Amino acid sequence: MKNSTQAHLDRLLARYPVLAGQKVNISGIFTAIADSYKNGGKLLVCGNGGSCADSDHIVGELMKCFIIRRPISYKLKEALSAYGEDGEALKAQLEGALPAISLCGHSALTTAFLNDTEPTMTFAQQIVGYGQAGDVLLTISTSGNSKNCVYAAETAKALGLTVLALTGSAESRLSELADITFFAPSSETYAVQEFHLPVYHCLCAMLENEFFG
Repeated sequence: MKNSTQAHLDRLLARYPVLAGQKVNISGIFTAIADSYKNGGKLLVCGNGGSCADSDHIVGELMKCFIIRRPISYKLKEALSAYGEDGEALKAQLEGALPAISLCGHSALTTAFLNDTEPTMTFAQQIVGYGQAGDVLLTISTSGNSKNCVYAAETAKALGLTVLALTGSAESRLSELADITFFAPSSETYAVQEFHLPVYHCLCAMLENEFFG
C-alpha cells in the first residue's frame, strides 16, 4: 500500500475514532479488492434498501473519477486515434475505471428471475453469471443476515470468489461466511448505514489512489 493510500485510512480514523478497532478489517478489505484488481478481477456489490443505494454509490465512485483524475492507458489512446475527431473527443473525456458491478440493478433480469423462480436468490443468480474465481463480492447488510445477500455469499464462496461484508456490530451469517467483515459500532439500522458510508468512501479513495495516484 502506498503511503498516500494509507493516509486516507488515517484520516478516516482521525475523523471517526470509534472505528479504530476496525482498522485491520478496513485495511484487509482494501487489500482484498486491490489484489483482485491487480490480477484482472472485478468487484460485485449487493445490498437491500439503503444498502442497495450504497451498492450503486460504490460502483459510481469506482467506475469513474472520484477525487483525482484518472487517465486512460496510452494503449487505448493510441487505438482511439484511428477514429479521427471522435477518437480525440473520447481521449479527452474517458477516464480510467476500476471494474465494479452492482447486483441491485438489471431490472429485467431480476424481475424475470424473481417471478419465475425464487426472489431471494436473484443476487446469487447474478453471481453465477458474473462471478469468476479471483473476483470479490462485497455484501452490505445492517443485520448481516439478509437472505439474498447470504445466498449470494454462499454461491460466491462455492465459485472461488473472496467474500467481504459490511454489517452492524453483531456476529451474523455473513460474518461467518465472509473472509473479512467490517463491523459498524451500532445495531441501529440508520446508525450502521451512517458508518458504512464514510468507510466505503475511504475504501474508494484508497483504491483510486493506489491505481491512479
